[in-house]
Amino acid sequence: MDIYLSEVANKSSDFTFPALPEKIKTKFGTRYQNYEIIGKGTVRIPKGLETDTISWDGIFYGKSKRREVMIREWTAPSECINTLRRWMKNGTVLRLLVTGTTINYDVTISEFEPAEVGAYGNIEYSISFVINKELKIYTTSELKIAAFVKKTVPRPTPAPASSRTYTIVSGDNLWKIARKFYGGSGSDWQKIYNANKSVIESTANRYRGGRGSDNGHWIYPGCVLTIP
Repeated sequence: MDIYLSEVANKSSDFTFPALPEKIKTKFGTRYQNYEIIGKGTVRIPKGLETDTISWDGIFYGKSKRREVMIREWTAPSECINTLRRWMKNGTVLRLLVTGTTINYDVTISEFEPAEVGAYGNIEYSISFVINKELKIYTTSELKIAAFVKKTVPRPTPAPASSRTYTIVSGDNLWKIARKFYGGSGSDWQKIYNANKSVIESTANRYRGGRGSDNGHWIYPGCVLTIP
């Protein structure tokens, strides 16, 4: 088994871990939302995936250990630390390959903690990777979706209020007609007069020799009024 890291965007930049860790931990999880249901208690509903991680603890051996059997390909600990810190600081997307296992992912370094130990120049470290999940943002043209255009819907023109008509009969007056249509005391008679002033006055002039209706006092049977 060997552990390799290489930059996804730069295939010529790679790194081989000089020594293997005792174990490699992978963690996959699902995110849950809790709901309190009366009579059932807490119910957990899956709501997407947690961040998937890979981690291990290892040692970068000093120069005096470079010929030991556990060394795959010796690299100075300071160079290992500088390379990994640079990748972590820059958020570089890396390809992590562990031969002989199923681990072969694009990752970024989320945590890296080196510590000097002993008198041989050894560096113990712990390292964690987050498996990279590509986020693809599509344009409307790629999805063949017409660009959203806010449409202004014109307000419908309200229909004019329907008008009623009434034909004056003998014994009517505007006060009486107002009570018939509007209820109350008949004080809305002026509304009827204003809406029919021309026809009321022309009819009164005909019957009264041009003297008019005296502001609606004189009205005559057969005259058709519009009731507003």
